[in-house]
Amino acid sequence: MENKSLATRVVDAMYNNDPFSQWLGIERIGEGPGRSVLRMTVRSEMLNGFRIAHGGISYSLADSALAFASNSHGHKAVSIETSISHTIQVREGDVLTAIAEEKNRTHKIGIYEVSVKNQRDELVALFKGIVYRSSKQWEV
Repeated sequence: MENKSLATRVVDAMYNNDPFSQWLGIERIGEGPGRSVLRMTVRSEMLNGFRIAHGGISYSLADSALAFASNSHGHKAVSIETSISHTIQVREGDVLTAIAEEKNRTHKIGIYEVSVKNQRDELVALFKGIVYRSSKQWEV
């Protein structure tokens, strides 16, 4: 039996109980302490009236990356403030990769930055998230 890291065990537990991330078609590329890399392909039902991806799609991908990265240390964490800047349009068929990186972590607060890039390595969105880190631990 393969020994999985704490980060992977936590993300396994989270992803397996996250129907929204599964609906998005998120593929887990990698995770580690304070870090998460996710990938997904934009589908037609994710487009808005302009036939570009609804802003909530890249936001949701980044938010999932934030959740996985911020919980990867084993303490349950929830977002308390997030923001996103969309830099270029996302179209159907684009493959988006979100890279969440921990910028600062204290006993109660974590600050994360998530870059979302397309298959051409162009930055399509930049997301910032602040989480509250509870004393509750994941039992994984």
